Amino acid sequence: MAKPWLKRLPFGQSRLGRLIFGLNVLGLIIIVIGALVLSDFRGGLINAQSDSLLSQAQLMGEVIAEAATEGTPEPYLEADNAAFVMARFIPSGQRARLFDDKGNLISDSYAVSDMIDVSQLPPARKPNDPVPEDKSAKRQARRALAEQQLHGEVMMALSGAPPTAVVRRNERGVKVVSVSVPLRHVKEVLGVLTIERGDVDKIVAAQRWSMLPFILVAFGVTMLSSLLLNWLVSRPIHRLSAAADNVRLARTRAISLPDLESRRDEIGTLARSLESMTDTLWRRMEEIDRFAADVSHEIKNPLTSIRSALETLPLVKNDEARDRLMAVINQDVRRADRLITDISNASRLDAELSRDTPKKVEVGTLLEDIISLYQQSHIAGQVTVSFKRTLSPAASLVNGREGPLGQVFRNIIDNARSFSPEGGEVRVTLSHSNTDPLRPTSIVFEDDGPGIPEDNLETIFQRFYTSRPKGTSFGRNSGLGLSISRQIIEAHNGKIWAENRKDDSGNVVGARFAILLPSVN
Repeated sequence: MAKPWLKRLPFGQSRLGRLIFGLNVLGLIIIVIGALVLSDFRGGLINAQSDSLLSQAQLMGEVIAEAATEGTPEPYLEADNAAFVMARFIPSGQRARLFDDKGNLISDSYAVSDMIDVSQLPPARKPNDPVPEDKSAKRQARRALAEQQLHGEVMMALSGAPPTAVVRRNERGVKVVSVSVPLRHVKEVLGVLTIERGDVDKIVAAQRWSMLPFILVAFGVTMLSSLLLNWLVSRPIHRLSAAADNVRLARTRAISLPDLESRRDEIGTLARSLESMTDTLWRRMEEIDRFAADVSHEIKNPLTSIRSALETLPLVKNDEARDRLMAVINQDVRRADRLITDISNASRLDAELSRDTPKKVEVGTLLEDIISLYQQSHIAGQVTVSFKRTLSPAASLVNGREGPLGQVFRNIIDNARSFSPEGGEVRVTLSHSNTDPLRPTSIVFEDDGPGIPEDNLETIFQRFYTSRPKGTSFGRNSGLGLSISRQIIEAHNGKIWAENRKDDSGNVVGARFAILLPSVN
């Protein structure tokens, strides 16, 4: 949980904003630490200093050995001449020391040049201030360690070991690069020249300070990018979350954030997707409410009829009237049973379509199996069902669900048979269609019935539409079959519509239902 002072920051109320800021600052800290450490730079600087000092020390050693060694056959180092030559050639900022063949100090360039080791005095202590810690013991220990290391370096050179540069600390605790080379006359070692340079830390510090402007610029850019990311990413997501909560609490119908939806990035896509999703859910809820109201109305009709018949039945005295009432009751019971069955199927349809995995379905074979059942159970005088196909099995493959598609075909065939006259025929044709390039598989159902009123060609696909022409039986249909069929076909990315068949004179001679489905590539 964010602390109160953290919430007052521009990014304090957003966990994502704090994460963005923290990661950016962490990356900056890593860069700064790497720049301040400068390990590669320091290592390269020390190596360069070591090579330079080694070359310089070897050159000065040869000059001193040539100018300040005397004696034959036993040569010796003339200390004054060696100190004079060393003082002439030693560059400013470096310290050179001469040692004899016993390791004793002969000359120090600091002493020759009258250089004084100066250190800043501590501030004057006030009367009531505590006595500062005595650091003389530390200085003496540091000086002793520095002299010990220097002595070891000199003795290595006197032993004739190849000269190498070493990094150590002098008596003041300053890091120096030191080189000790032997002074030879022929092969005999007469002394040692030690040169050291102590400006490595100063150069590294100067390099660090030179990087300060870049560090400040990087810090400013990091802060700016953090604020921008917080403004462009974290805050919009927080607003979308709040809008989603409002929808959940039924305060609004759908998420609507026009300033986010107009963005041409992922946030805008997310806002538009959420708005579309919530709007679709809201429409689905309204559809469910209307469906519940329609179901209640449709079920009440047969129940009301049954109740009236039962109330009237005790008052009827003759058998003929009683039989008519019982027929009405039986018909309404069958109608209610069919309504409940179709309502149950319709309510489960969405779940079944989302649960079943689409697969390749050969529509021709499916139609042949369904129509063969009608043909096998055909009774003389009833409506017959015929099938014609011009598509090969490979060309009639669609990506879908066999069960729901079979339900559509049965619903349309049953609907066509119910409107057809006795002895009529329902013709089913499977062929290729050029009407819609995306949906080339065409399935057409034709009957010889009275057709469909032009005003109702679209209405018949609405729920519980049961308006039927004269001469057709009432109560055999719930009005849900075609509505379910359109829902299933649209779930398969197909189209379904109805039209009338007409003869050459323009007279209606039947109805036609057409279905277009996308084929499997």
